[in-house]
Amino acid sequence: MEPRPATVTADQIIAWVERYSIRIAEQKELLTKLDSEIGDADHGTNMHRGFQAVLAKKAELQGKDIGALLKIVAMTLISTVGGAAGALYGTFFLQASTVTTGKTELTPEEFLLLLEKGLAGIVLRGKAAIGDKTMVDALHPAVKACRHAIGAHEPLDQVLAQAVAAAQAGVQSTIPLLARRGRASYLGERSANHQDPGATSTLLLFQSAAETIGMANGMTNDR
Repeated sequence: MEPRPATVTADQIIAWVERYSIRIAEQKELLTKLDSEIGDADHGTNMHRGFQAVLAKKAELQGKDIGALLKIVAMTLISTVGGAAGALYGTFFLQASTVTTGKTELTPEEFLLLLEKGLAGIVLRGKAAIGDKTMVDALHPAVKACRHAIGAHEPLDQVLAQAVAAAQAGVQSTIPLLARRGRASYLGERSANHQDPGATSTLLLFQSAAETIGMANGMTNDR
């Protein structure tokens, strides 16, 4: 009998969101510092407030299908996070919820669709592309790395490790760029030589996935 393919469960999605909330709390000051250099100096504060509100709803997330719990996350962020971050991260989770409705576990391909749908929503909402010095510079390559690794039938822990590496490279790529979207774009040449805060919080999103979903599936592979 062939082994059952790895899946991503609703509990793992909750663990991902919870770990991301903790990561944001740990890196709040860094995100705010990065944003103070090219933005409103509120990215860390806003993201922390939003994800603390999500953590407060953890009990409500339990027992929900993946689409329903992602929608709760999305609406909580939209209603509590100020600035562009609330709209963009809210859009990511809201669009992800539309392709996971009624599902209590996801195949790797379905998890990829979740990421791709979230990326498409952010691109549509923010009108940003690679090279604009936004979260898309980390999110797009991370999703692309997932697509390639899943297509090659890599285990999920390796899929997410590759996504983290791609997101990290994406973050580094934002440093020399001139911002073409968001408040940073008002700075023109002065926006260069600064790391984008949105790309940085996106890296934390994938690191959190690797530390929860990836680790859980890595332990399964070792058995």
